[in-house]
Amino acid sequence: MALNTNLRGRLPVICLVLQVVMVVLFGVFVRYDIQADARWWLEKKLKNISSDIENDFYYRYSSFQDVHAMVFVGFGFLMTFLQRYGFSAIGFNFLLAAFGIQWALLMQGWFRFFEEGHIILSVENIIEADFCVASTCVAFGAVLGKISPVQLLIMTFFQVTLFAVNEYIILYLIEAKDAGGSMTIHTFGAYFGLTVTWILYRKNLEQSKRRQSSVYHSDLFAMIGTLFLWIYWPSFNSASCSHGDTQHRAALNTYLSLAASVLTTVAVSSIIHKKGRLDMVHIQNATLAGGVGVGTAAEMMLTPYGALIVGFFCGIFSTLGFAYLSPLLESRLRIQDTCGIHNLHGIPGIIGGIVGAVTAAYSSPDIYGDPGLLHSFGFGGYKADWTKKMQGRSQIFSLLLTLAIALVGGIIVGLILKLPFWGQAADENCFEDSIYWEIAEEVNTVYIPEDLTHKHPAPPVPSIPLVLPTPSASLVAPVPPTPPVSLATPVPSASLVH
Repeated sequence: MALNTNLRGRLPVICLVLQVVMVVLFGVFVRYDIQADARWWLEKKLKNISSDIENDFYYRYSSFQDVHAMVFVGFGFLMTFLQRYGFSAIGFNFLLAAFGIQWALLMQGWFRFFEEGHIILSVENIIEADFCVASTCVAFGAVLGKISPVQLLIMTFFQVTLFAVNEYIILYLIEAKDAGGSMTIHTFGAYFGLTVTWILYRKNLEQSKRRQSSVYHSDLFAMIGTLFLWIYWPSFNSASCSHGDTQHRAALNTYLSLAASVLTTVAVSSIIHKKGRLDMVHIQNATLAGGVGVGTAAEMMLTPYGALIVGFFCGIFSTLGFAYLSPLLESRLRIQDTCGIHNLHGIPGIIGGIVGAVTAAYSSPDIYGDPGLLHSFGFGGYKADWTKKMQGRSQIFSLLLTLAIALVGGIIVGLILKLPFWGQAADENCFEDSIYWEIAEEVNTVYIPEDLTHKHPAPPVPSIPLVLPTPSASLVAPVPPTPPVSLATPVPSASLVH
C-alpha cells in the first residue's frame, strides 16, 4: 500500500492544536512558586531571609542547565550516526523535547506539585520535566528513522502520561529510591520504545539497510553527543537529590562509574574484533552505560570502589549487547532497535535497579549512622517499622512494575501508531531525511590542476632595446612579458550518495 508522507495537512494541525491546548491548560492551572513570584521580597521578610542567594534557583539552576544540555544536545547529536538522517535526529529530538517538557510540567504538576487548585512552578519542576523528556528521547532511539514526526508527537504524549503515573507510584506511593532514574527513566524508556518498535515491525526494512549505516563524519557528530552526555551525567544523576551529602555523593558515584565503563568498553570492543580494532558504535554508546547503571544507587552509600564495579560490569554487558544481542533480537524477536537502546539503557537500567535493591537491603547504621539511615531511606511515619530488607524488596517491586507499565503501554501506543494515516514512510524510504525535510542539492566542485607537461610553450616575446634617456626625453621602461596563466577548470560531480 502506498503511503502519503506529505505532512502539510497533518503536522501543522497537530502542532498548533497541541500548543493551543498547552496555552489554555497553563493559563488555568500553572502559577509561579513563591520563590519565583514578585512577592518573594515579602516572603524574605516574613521568614527573616537575609539574601536572595538563599532562593532555590541559585542551588538548582546549574544542574538544570546540565540536564537541559543533555536532553537537547547530547541525545540529539548521539542519534546523528545515520548517514542520511542527521536533520531528523536533531530536529525531531528538538520537537519531541519542546512539546514533552510542556506536557510533563502539567502531568507531573497534577501528581506532585498541585496546591490549592494550581500547579506551583519552580526550577525543581523544570528539572523533573527534563527527566521525563529524557525517557522519551530514549524511546525515540528505538524507532529512529522509521516513524513520522506526527507519530513521534503522539508517542510523546502517551509516554509522558505513562511516565508521570509510573514515577508517582514508585517514588511517592511505594517510596522507592531512584535518584538517577535507572528504573523510572532508562528502564521505562527503553522497554516502552522496544515494545513500540516491535509492534511497528517492518518486514521489508532490509530495503533501507544501506542507509542504516554510518559514515565517517556522521560518527564524529554522534561522538559529540556522547561527550556531552558523558560530561554532564553526574549532574543528571544528582540534580533531584537533596542538598548536601546526598547530592554530593550522587555526583561522585556517577563520575567514578562512568570512568570505569570507558575502560571496559574499550577493552571488550578490542577483544571481540578479529584484528583488535575498536568499533565506534561501542565507544559512542557503551561508555555511557556506567551512568545508567549507577542511577538508582547514586545517592546511596555505594562506596567509591562499588561505583567503579558497577561501571566495570555495565561497560562489559553493554558492549557485548551491541555486538551479539542486537542482531539476535532483530532476527529472532523482530525487534528493530535502531540505536541499540536495549544495550545502553535497558540492560544497564535493570542492573541499576538490582544494584539499588541490594545496596538498600544491606544498608546499616554502621555505614550510614542512625540519623543518616533515616534521612537516606525515609524510615519513619508509616515506614517506622520497615526494615532495610523491606526497602530492598520495594526496590525490586518498583523495577518489575516499571517493566510491566512500559510493556503494556508500549503495546497500546504501538497499535495506535500502526494506523496508516500518520504520514509514515514506506519500508524502502526509511532513514532518509529528504522524506520530511527540504534538502539542498549537494554539488561538489572539483578543481583539476593543469598538466604542464602537455602544455605548448608560450611563444617567445621579442626583446625591446633599451633607449637611454636624454635630458629632454622621458624614461621608457621595457614591457615585461606576460606570464602564462594556468586555469583550473571546475567540474561538477554527482551528488554524494551515502
